Amino acid sequence: MALDTLARWHEVAKKQDVAGLDGLLADNVVFHSPVVHTPQVGKAITKLYLAGAFHVLFNDSFRYVREVVSKNDAVLEFSVEIDGIAVNGVDMIRWNDEGRIEDFKVLLRPLKAINLVHEKMGAMLERMKRGG
Repeated sequence: MALDTLARWHEVAKKQDVAGLDGLLADNVVFHSPVVHTPQVGKAITKLYLAGAFHVLFNDSFRYVREVVSKNDAVLEFSVEIDGIAVNGVDMIRWNDEGRIEDFKVLLRPLKAINLVHEKMGAMLERMKRGG
């Protein structure tokens, strides 16, 4: 099941397929943002954050550069350049036996990249909440 879930994630991410997240996320999924202290619980809020990330992070320079995978977990290191700033990050993903993602944690570095992503994600999430 691990490779199926991971393959589905890569396909959804590559296409920035927000609707495709519905079949991939567990109803009780928990999202851990690199800038929000409290975990975000539920499919709707996780989908919102991941949709925002598709817009902010997934440009032409986005690349997964390393993967560490076990039965129900993966750590995916990525790199991307945004506004001339090199961003290095990690997606830590855990899924259940049905292959649905139940925990998604994002870590970023360096500090100026965190600040940039925080600013851009905040603006994107506000637009998305307003329906724009």
